[in-house]
Amino acid sequence: MIPVSAPPRVRAQLRDAADGPARILHRGRHAVYVEVAGPSERRCVGVLGAAATAVPCGLRLSSPDLGQIRGDRAYLRSGVLHLDGTALEIGRIVDVSVPPLPDTAGSVAAQAIPPAAVTELVGPVPARLGTGDVVRVVGRGDGLTPLGDDIVCGWLAVHRAAGVDTPEIDAAVRSCLDRTTLLSATLLDCAIHGEVIAEFAAYVASLGSVAEPARAAALAAVGHTSGGGMLYGARLALTALQGVAA
Repeated sequence: MIPVSAPPRVRAQLRDAADGPARILHRGRHAVYVEVAGPSERRCVGVLGAAATAVPCGLRLSSPDLGQIRGDRAYLRSGVLHLDGTALEIGRIVDVSVPPLPDTAGSVAAQAIPPAAVTELVGPVPARLGTGDVVRVVGRGDGLTPLGDDIVCGWLAVHRAAGVDTPEIDAAVRSCLDRTTLLSATLLDCAIHGEVIAEFAAYVASLGSVAEPARAAALAAVGHTSGGGMLYGARLALTALQGVAA
């Protein structure tokens, strides 16, 4: 048995999942991603070493990597995920909620991804996302989390930070989840629920302060384009929300 920490919804989803084999989606030295089938949906759950990006849909180990765990096989039993026969017992619960948007929120940090590059890879993404924009953007890009999805995640999470509901956009995102990877679909669902990586939470908390440029740079450094995409989406959302406030 290895003790792990987990966000509340991950613990609940594992408890609700049926016992049996779980499909390995991706594995590496620092993280393994597993498909878990719940009562009404499939979901990606990560098993994350401390050196991996702490996605809000993961079980977190205290060690930097996965050690002897290769991720050759996975199964669920009584709400506990087992990798290579090792039970990952959830102890501590971690908060992955995006913090409230500061009253001083405005953005001074430079974009990590130039708008021209976004247009080339994804197409134009307006600050005021419409349902048609979501349908066009979700799934656009390469990798486990396509750039278009990362942008939408950032946009959604900032709206949750502002306490602004976006029911039509949420519904449009959910209607498109089958066109992207299961990991990215799960992260989009996390963003709808206001669940984010620590670097994004720190960036939101720093908005309008002297720490913002450094927090933006730390977020942009996550992954190949993941952090930069989330930062881009966050900046779009801030522009949209400032327009509403005006």
